[in-house]
Amino acid sequence: MRKRFADGWCAAFTRASLEGEPDVYLLGLGIVLLILKWLAIGPAADWSWWIVIVPFIAAALWWEWADWSGYTKRKAMEKDDQQRLDRINRQRDALNQKRRSAPPRGR
Repeated sequence: MRKRFADGWCAAFTRASLEGEPDVYLLGLGIVLLILKWLAIGPAADWSWWIVIVPFIAAALWWEWADWSGYTKRKAMEKDDQQRLDRINRQRDALNQKRRSAPPRGR
């Protein structure tokens, strides 16, 4: 169970970082600063805990804004449309038909 959770979390983290989502970068920075502060490494050892926590607060604010503005839903719909288009194009390739370049309009 624990390995499956870790695999899922790592895969989601890697996928999001490849897509360039700001929240992943903020979380990564927060984790690095947290480890540096916790282990008292470098200049982070002398910083206030508030400086270390700021990236986590910024990530939470990003998530709140993304949900409020519809950004999350829009990205999910774009991903669904692209998956649908890929599925249609795979089927068209199997039938030796011309590929579609955009999702169908009737949706």
